[in-house]
Formats: sequence, structure tokens, C-alpha cells
Amino acid sequence: MSLLETRDLTGFYGDFQALFGVDITLSEGETVAVIGANGAGKTTLMRSISGVITQAPGMVRFDGREIGALPPDEIMALGIAVVPEGRKLFPSLSVEENLMMGCHRRKVAGPWSLDTVYGLFPILKERRHQPGTALSGGQQQMVSIGRALMSNPRVLLCDEISLGLAPVVIKDIYAAFPQIRETGASVVVVEQDVGQAMKVADRVYCMMEGRVTLSGRPSDLSREAIHDAYFGAAA
Repeated sequence: MSLLETRDLTGFYGDFQALFGVDITLSEGETVAVIGANGAGKTTLMRSISGVITQAPGMVRFDGREIGALPPDEIMALGIAVVPEGRKLFPSLSVEENLMMGCHRRKVAGPWSLDTVYGLFPILKERRHQPGTALSGGQQQMVSIGRALMSNPRVLLCDEISLGLAPVVIKDIYAAFPQIRETGASVVVVEQDVGQAMKVADRVYCMMEGRVTLSGRPSDLSREAIHDAYFGAAA
């Protein structure tokens, strides 16, 4: 049984439909990448899973439970944490205070604490008393990831974590993923960077205009098939 899945998931902003029958699955200990151009529906998918967009209960299932209609705080308490697009740090809080916000709702034992997050991203320990938003973009992204890990999640949703960052910074951030996976967390990575997504994922879903257009293991997907699924096949 899948740990996390969506079933015929739709998503709306008012009268505008952003998702059309999206089915994805995530198994225990797996990393799944969701790729697609801007506007493909990737962030709407993440918002639906995390409860920001309310769905019919059965459209999102976690560990066999229907969670589509639950609010975000209850979904987080179950073990699904989000690294949101744009990082969303609290400007009035220090780095360490931002990190501590991650364990506010979910009180479970697990591998992640301030010490282990600082071990993953040592620069954050050096800057722990500075305002979170005073850091560089890459360091802020580390804070956002660390904050999510502080809840000791079973599933980590990462929405566009490389967006706007320099390649060397992206490399440093993704270098932390093997250690995150070693703790047993399952990961969904939303990316526009196809190459980066293919490096870290066990399976890939490609989206275009609110629909899944391709899925499979990276080794089974040709460059041409990915291109056509990402941009649309030439007429």
C-alpha cells in the first residue's frame, strides 16, 4: 500500500480549474519528483496534499486514511511537512526561532532536533541568532528545510526549493537529501529543473496544464519523451 496517494485529484481557484484527475503515489522511503513548466499545476498539487486547498476526503490518502478535507495543521500533525515555495520564513524571528516553529504542532520522537539540523546545515548554527530573513537566499532555504524536518515528518513536500538560487547553492542543498532519506522520510520534490529532479528521484511525474503527462523511473524515460511531456509534442 502506498504511503501517500492522490486519486482523481482536481484543484480549483474559484472557477478556474488547475488540476484535472491527477493520480500520484509515494511509497515508504521513496523520493518522487514532480516536474513541469511554470503553471503546470505542481504547486496546486502540493497545496492540495498539505491541506491549503480543501479537497474531497478521498482525493488525498495518507497511510490508508482519507485526508483531503483536513486542515493544514492536522495534516502536519499526521506527519506531512512542507518546504513551501518562497521559503515563507517569519521575519521577526531568528534562525533558531524559525526552526523551532517546526516542532510546534507535532510532538513525536524522531531523528530531527536542533542539533541534527545544525549538523545537516552547519552555517545555520553560526547564524542562529540572526533574523531568518537576513540570510542569503540559499541559507533561508536551508532554514525552511530545517523547519520542516523539526516536525520529524514521514513525508517531506519540497516545493520549488531551487527556484532563484545559484547552481552552486542548489548543489549544496541537494547534497543534504541522502542524509534526509537515511532517516526514513519519504520525499516529494517539485522542480522545474529536470536534470536535478532526475538525479534525486526514484520515480518522476511530469505535469502539463494540470494533468500528469508522463511517469516512470528516470532510467526508463527518454529525453525526447520528457521533452514532449514537459512542453507538449510538436503538432
